[in-house]
Amino acid sequence: MLIGIKVTAGARKEKIEKISEARYLISVKEPAEENRANSRLLEIFRNIFPKRRVTIIKGHHMPAKVIEVADKDHML
Repeated sequence: MLIGIKVTAGARKEKIEKISEARYLISVKEPAEENRANSRLLEIFRNIFPKRRVTIIKGHHMPAKVIEVADKDHML
């Protein structure tokens, strides 16, 4: 499953807003430096989908990202 995300890094308060099954708005406290915001984003989604593999597939250096949530059985 592919999920589109709009991330706000360096926010005062973390916030997760589910727009639809495939769209989220997320604010994280970590800055967009040294991959810290992306790491926090993956941590959040790995808690939401604990039995799944979660990876960023598009938008590593942009606020708009696409992540893939897949079964762990299908890991490369």
